[in-house]
Amino acid sequence: MEEDVEDVVAIKEGDPREHLNLVFIGHVDAGKSTLSGSILYILDYVDKRTIERYEKEAKERNRESWFLAFIMDTNEEERAKGKTVEVGKAHFETEAKRYTILDAPGHKNYVPNMIMGASQADVGVLVISARKGEFETGFDRGGQTREHAMLAKTLGVSYLVVVVNKMDDPTVNWSKERFDECVKKLRPFLKGCGYTIKTEVKFIPVSGLVGSNVKDEVDSSICSWWKNSWESGENNTSAPTLLSLFDSLEISGRNATAPLRIPILDRYTDRGTIAMGKVESGVIRPGMKVTLMPTRAEYKVDAVWANEDPVAAARPGENVLIKLAGAGTEDVRKGFVMCTSPACRSVAKIICEIYVVEMPENTRIMTAGFQAMFHAHCCEEECTILKIFETTNKGKTLKGARFAGVNMTAVCMIELAQTVPVETYDDYPFLGRFTLRSEGKTIAIGKIQKLPPKKS
Repeated sequence: MEEDVEDVVAIKEGDPREHLNLVFIGHVDAGKSTLSGSILYILDYVDKRTIERYEKEAKERNRESWFLAFIMDTNEEERAKGKTVEVGKAHFETEAKRYTILDAPGHKNYVPNMIMGASQADVGVLVISARKGEFETGFDRGGQTREHAMLAKTLGVSYLVVVVNKMDDPTVNWSKERFDECVKKLRPFLKGCGYTIKTEVKFIPVSGLVGSNVKDEVDSSICSWWKNSWESGENNTSAPTLLSLFDSLEISGRNATAPLRIPILDRYTDRGTIAMGKVESGVIRPGMKVTLMPTRAEYKVDAVWANEDPVAAARPGENVLIKLAGAGTEDVRKGFVMCTSPACRSVAKIICEIYVVEMPENTRIMTAGFQAMFHAHCCEEECTILKIFETTNKGKTLKGARFAGVNMTAVCMIELAQTVPVETYDDYPFLGRFTLRSEGKTIAIGKIQKLPPKKS
């Protein structure tokens, strides 16, 4: 064990290149896994023999176009059905930055898995299909394009890169008209989700299957309009390809001098308890003392790994594994938050502002007593709306309102079944955002405004 610590001390503070988590989201069959696999293949992270094996397997399943998706979809169920279930994870780097791909499931049954993926992300990559009929299916009511875009905003992605995929499809043929039609329909919806279109949303056409506009720009003989489009900054995109666009993104709000905050995504045992999470603020180093909320238990950090390499320190944005001295697996749970002093709050009641997106089938309005699942960072908890203080509908505010309906904003008090580690949105945005879900739907998105006074 002593050798391990010495090895870590000898290691530098980690790679100086910025690290970004990219969550690939969107409707089922939009091509998320194929695009993720395409990036890894183009950048030589997958060897040719492996690809040939995947091509053969896809052909045997009569699904020849799925071979790139097999890079990310590794289990039998995912390959047989062509549906991502778990959040696939992969790493790649360019000269400018390091990236982790989080390939989220598109199917509505797996939205909780998608939330877990998006809660770690800095950049949302919303993949939509330009193929005739497929964009409409994903975007219309019941399609996952809407819910995923909204969840990504709530979960704190800094940018949304809208990838209009399958541009090489015979029904599209790199048509500017089809690209513009998709963009035109998405803009007002994304604005309604809370995105500032000019600064936070980028649009780019690609073909994930053949790799056009991923690393190398699409040939002008196939697509004559794209060069003029990106050079003029149309669609807020001033980079020719998807990878150059990722490299151009500047992530703000990462504070290495703030108190440490790492929401725990999971944990496992390997000669001790290892916690997994993303550093949201502060810096973590071996030898430090940390507090786990909500239990307030204190532990010493034995070792830290970033992307599976031991490091002497990990900064905000890094995905880390942390070995805690003396902790058992029952002491570390998904949804806990690792902190340095002052530790984050752990509360059973919050006052918050929510925007009601949708309601369950048999419930038209939200009143006191309404129950749902509360999702914040990596934690899930049952909750009840105790009281609605006011609602805003089309710019008109009603104090003392009794109920809230779809497309209304409400200020309310929520009670949680057990205490959860959170902060106000103003102090720590990544610990102050949440979603409410019920009956398989996202009902509301919210921000925590106030926490109960601290007990003296």
